[in-house]
Amino acid sequence: MSEPITLNVGGKLYTTSLSTLTSFPDSMLGAMFSGKIPTKKDSQGNCFIDRDGKIFRYILNFLRTSHLDLPEDFQEMGLLRREVDFYQIQPLIEALQEKEIELSKAEKNAMLNITLDQKTQTVHFTVREAPQIYSLSSSNMEVFSAHIFSTSCLFLKLLGSKLYYCFNGNLSSISSYLQDPNHLTLDWVASVEGLPEEEYTRQNLKRLWVVPDNKQINSFQVFVEEVLKIAMSDGFCIDSAHPHTSDFMNNKIIRLIRYK
Repeated sequence: MSEPITLNVGGKLYTTSLSTLTSFPDSMLGAMFSGKIPTKKDSQGNCFIDRDGKIFRYILNFLRTSHLDLPEDFQEMGLLRREVDFYQIQPLIEALQEKEIELSKAEKNAMLNITLDQKTQTVHFTVREAPQIYSLSSSNMEVFSAHIFSTSCLFLKLLGSKLYYCFNGNLSSISSYLQDPNHLTLDWVASVEGLPEEEYTRQNLKRLWVVPDNKQINSFQVFVEEVLKIAMSDGFCIDSAHPHTSDFMNNKIIRLIRYK
């Protein structure tokens, strides 16, 4: 066994051996610790690598065992992919590709359930009719909410890439609101005729859009049509057993299933 080496990877310390770090000579780590590429030191004299410290544990374990071991609830495949690409350990790249194929196959059997709710709300706003002349106006606004659950995390990410909130004059993907990999709640409003654009921002009212079609969702009918289009393109179909046909047609519940 060679002398232990302590690495500082993004502020997280790891101790291993030189033989482990150079077990794949053609990799970035192999080049760094064989002297082909100069290494940096931190203030304590440890070798410093300016990469993600948390993810490095999976890379180091692969160097030790030649196996890619990930927890069942691992949610950072995109970050791991970027880190693996940086270190250029070819067998690890191949193992990650196999793992992604395995996860994709495991997600083919999936369920999607969406519960919809709608209410009418009165919104009050001021209208500038002329310089120094304002009038108070009010109008009824349709307010929508959709509670989405799917056993497929990948599908919710796909949905998040298609639906965007319009707020403060900007479009932002709902992916940024996806805090739970299996659940997503959407809240939005329909456009109100005569409501000034700045009032949507002032009253914290978000509208919902579908991209790249640039279509605004102003009704549940349009929302259901767009979600069905996205879901069916991903292999889902309508569950004939649930919900009752009347519920589905009244846009209260959407339940879709996907089989291998």
